[in-house]
Amino acid sequence: MQRLRIRYAKRGRLRFSSHRDFQRALERALRRAAVPMAYSAGFSPHPKVSYANAAPTGTASEAEYVEIGVAERCDPERLRAALDASLPPGLDVVEVVEAGPGSLAERLEASHWSVRLPSLTLAEAERAVGLLLAAEAVTVERVMKDGKRLLDARAPLLAARVDADPEDGCAILDMVVRHVTPAVRPDDVVTALRVVADLVPAAPGPWIWAATRLAQGPLQPDGTVGDPLDPDRAAVGATAPGPV
Repeated sequence: MQRLRIRYAKRGRLRFSSHRDFQRALERALRRAAVPMAYSAGFSPHPKVSYANAAPTGTASEAEYVEIGVAERCDPERLRAALDASLPPGLDVVEVVEAGPGSLAERLEASHWSVRLPSLTLAEAERAVGLLLAAEAVTVERVMKDGKRLLDARAPLLAARVDADPEDGCAILDMVVRHVTPAVRPDDVVTALRVVADLVPAAPGPWIWAATRLAQGPLQPDGTVGDPLDPDRAAVGATAPGPV
């Protein structure tokens, strides 16, 4: 069995698709592309597909990962093109590499996020981020399947800064968040900003924000997030592809 690791993106309106929506779309795409899937043994065999740390519904991402097992050797680039053509626009297959040794999930230690904050002025966002970074802990509440739960949104936040969008001046939060259980999501960090800075919306209605995961992978010594597929490329003697 050959194992292949797939990096895909959720873009545009497809950011509102859930992880289950993507699972169904991928299963159909694998059939359309005639991928020779490997199956588990037992009374109820199922295709060998393993998902890793999917982004929350409503967030865009340039770095989602899934691993599949195939019964026949496949050319990774041909499989990438066939899968990408079989998925709807907005669910885009960026790269496919042959898996090397080690677990993909264990390499996903942190995420690099970009969050647009149109509900805040640049000065408000900078002040709130400064207060959040200065705090030892910031507790936020999230509603989960088993009820409400309190989370510390500060501890996993490894780095954060605010920039202004050069086109419209919107405040953009750039941050690196360590993966913990339960995961601290972009909306938890936005809630923490509101808590520490005692922010009140300028107009009635929900707070507006939009998050994109730019990368997820191993934490580097300089605090950045590395590429989790680098060890696989090295193992098979491949070179990293150019921009997609």
